[in-house]
Amino acid sequence: MRKIILFLVCAFAIQSQAQQRPKLVVGIVVDQMKLEYLYRFSDDYSNRGFKRLMDKGFTFHNMNYNYVPTYTAPGHASIYTGTTPAVHGIIGNDWYVRSTGKNMYCTDDSSVTTLVPGTEKEGAMSPKNLLSTTITDEFQMATNFKGKVIGMSIKDRGAILPAGHFANWAFWCTKSGAFISSSFYGDKMPDWVTQFNSEKNYMKYIDKGWSLLKPVDTYNESIADNNPYEGKLGKTEPPVFPYNLSKIYKESGMEVLKSTPFGNDFLAELAMRAIDKEELGKDNVTDFLAVSFSSTDYVGHNFGPRSMEIQDTYLRLDLTIADFLEYLDAKVGKDNYLVFLTADHAVAENPKYLQDHKYDVTNIPSKETSTSLNKFSMDTYGVNLVLNYSNFNVFLNRELIKEKGLDLAKVKESFKDFLMKQVYVKRVYTQEEILGATGQDYYLNFIFKGYDAKESGDLVIVQGVGYLESIETGTTHGTPNSYDTNVPLLFYGWHVPVGESYKKEYITEIAPTLSKMLKITFPNGTECEVLEELFEKK
Repeated sequence: MRKIILFLVCAFAIQSQAQQRPKLVVGIVVDQMKLEYLYRFSDDYSNRGFKRLMDKGFTFHNMNYNYVPTYTAPGHASIYTGTTPAVHGIIGNDWYVRSTGKNMYCTDDSSVTTLVPGTEKEGAMSPKNLLSTTITDEFQMATNFKGKVIGMSIKDRGAILPAGHFANWAFWCTKSGAFISSSFYGDKMPDWVTQFNSEKNYMKYIDKGWSLLKPVDTYNESIADNNPYEGKLGKTEPPVFPYNLSKIYKESGMEVLKSTPFGNDFLAELAMRAIDKEELGKDNVTDFLAVSFSSTDYVGHNFGPRSMEIQDTYLRLDLTIADFLEYLDAKVGKDNYLVFLTADHAVAENPKYLQDHKYDVTNIPSKETSTSLNKFSMDTYGVNLVLNYSNFNVFLNRELIKEKGLDLAKVKESFKDFLMKQVYVKRVYTQEEILGATGQDYYLNFIFKGYDAKESGDLVIVQGVGYLESIETGTTHGTPNSYDTNVPLLFYGWHVPVGESYKKEYITEIAPTLSKMLKITFPNGTECEVLEELFEKK
């Protein structure tokens, strides 16, 4: 009898503990999403997607990044670690390594191999370069590795970094349209992913082509379809609707799908398949699915934030999210899952578009900064002292400077003085200034939080507001300016109050907030600031 009572007590305790957490947590990152897209396209959204999340969840209208560079890899890492590149180590999508003289890609790992033959280079990836734990790592340890963690994205970095070090799986898409993984996660691809790849579901989108989802007069929030600020989707086709994707597919292969809204639909199919085949959210041990939609970034880079193409992409993503939420309702249960949606960075306006509307900014031609730095060095010192310029960082050849008997500090100041004379440069900081930051300089604060003393450069440049480098058509991102740092954050579902906040918050608060909601340990690099509005009692 005592054994029966003890068993019932333990079972009740386990059930009670399980009820303290949702059955499934779903993290959604929309690559290159401006907060403004929630507002600008609102009249044309359904009531089932973004509006459902906003109306029945909690909206943070003033969520911001607090470091540079605002790129994809640092963004995903910062969301899930609750800290910045200075701590988690992902200081760019790739970065120059002084000791080797080569670039390091954020998820490269030569010690692992692909699980899909023929994708050797694309598959040699892992989270090895990520120095902090993620919310997904802490979640795994909290469940004694009984919960499942799966990350997925078209981009490798969008899948691997959110999934963390202890994930069951991370899946990313190759140039051929197959989702792959590496030996870091297992010895063999799951059968259900192999089956999914064999179906080549992307071809139905290619065959259908890309036409406007709604009547053309719906797109009055965008500029004309045929305009000088957007790039081409194919080699010869003008950037106007409709797009013959079959023709472009013959020219460039499956890569074309990434630069259409249908890359998001393709990924959503895999996400729903994962929920079904991995039985995510089926038992009382919480699971975690990290999904990153990449096509918004590809479309944005190519066509720009004022294009019909980007509007159509978001109208379609709204429906994709709607279908995904309804799938979660059916498979997991409306009250059993927790969703958050945010972005890894926002995006700038096309400088030519701004200039044509009488804003005095311009595009900085490709390689102008590095070329001018090299010329200044030769003119001043008779030798090129610049090793590399990338990610707004200038790397000087310290060995050569020492060999020439030059004072490193004075050399840095000379380069700084030269750069400050360039019309497109707002600020320049030396390594000493960055590491000695006091918190009083607005731009320096961003750089300090994104700076790694071992890996970053001798000087860091802040470009002037509105200036973009190497952009003639489309757009890009990476600066500390609000157009790159202000992103949406929506919480929805399990234990999420209905409401909104306009208080300034930071992206690094998401992971520790999830830690408190799930009652688990903070990621080890976070400053532990949380979004208090989600815990207020009404």
